[in-house]
Amino acid sequence: MDKKISLGSGFELEIPTSYSELKEKAEKEIEESVKKYPKAYKLWNIMKDDPEVNASWDISNFIAVSKLNYNDHGEVHAKIVAANALKMLDLILSYGILPDVMKEHAGDEDDEHLIVLAGGLLHDIGNQVHREIHPLHSTYLAIPILNRILQEIYEDKEVMYEIRGHILHTIYAHGADVKDLTMEASFVGIADGTDMTKGRGRLAFDTGNINIHTVSALSIEDVVITNGKQKPIEIRIFMNNSAGIFQVQETLAHKIYNSPLEKYIDIIAVTSPEEGTKDERIVHKLIISGGKLIPT
Repeated sequence: MDKKISLGSGFELEIPTSYSELKEKAEKEIEESVKKYPKAYKLWNIMKDDPEVNASWDISNFIAVSKLNYNDHGEVHAKIVAANALKMLDLILSYGILPDVMKEHAGDEDDEHLIVLAGGLLHDIGNQVHREIHPLHSTYLAIPILNRILQEIYEDKEVMYEIRGHILHTIYAHGADVKDLTMEASFVGIADGTDMTKGRGRLAFDTGNINIHTVSALSIEDVVITNGKQKPIEIRIFMNNSAGIFQVQETLAHKIYNSPLEKYIDIIAVTSPEEGTKDERIVHKLIISGGKLIPT
């Protein structure tokens, strides 16, 4: 069942509370974004049922969760990242801003959605090899999968391989340590940082991996990506405790700062309800700008 939390001023937020609910929500959001784009929609329908992709998600999750006590890095995470990346792409396009592939006349909106979707779904499959240098593992493991699936979508082989190249960059550059060189890569990398809602780190915490990362992760109630007031994209993080600030700064802000999308995104982190008087909440509300935390 979805959980409702009060945001103050009479507003409530419904939050999925189980992996199955999170998966269903992400799948619906992906469907909604790509259903009018034939190439992206075909890729989605092939990839979500593909045995190699599903096995990659399963083994990646086994290594990350069972062996390293990390949070989820399997199917649910991949679909949440893909859904959130597509949300940001759709918001950018709604403002008439062209991502790199369209700007360079290398593809259209359909191609953009296919690139971002594929990058989101495949970005973490390298965890099945090892968590260390997993973006590199993800990149080379994605090549035969993309070769096999993209040939069912693109007749022109040269175009197909160019699209594959853009997807591979989104996969390799999704970590904070590798600079995004395209907006498409930024959509995937930033979306990766948005999957930090409460409970996503619960297993790691319960199995003894108790540190500022896991404690901070348990302070995040929800992450909402929406149309911004000042910029095209607003990422609003609802926290039940100010410890969540660490998660926001270290997980998300680093991926936005100096990225091709930085000037298009506002991050607002709010402890809820905002009008609370007792503070375990050290900060009631803040914004992040230029990599710095600014209380408001």
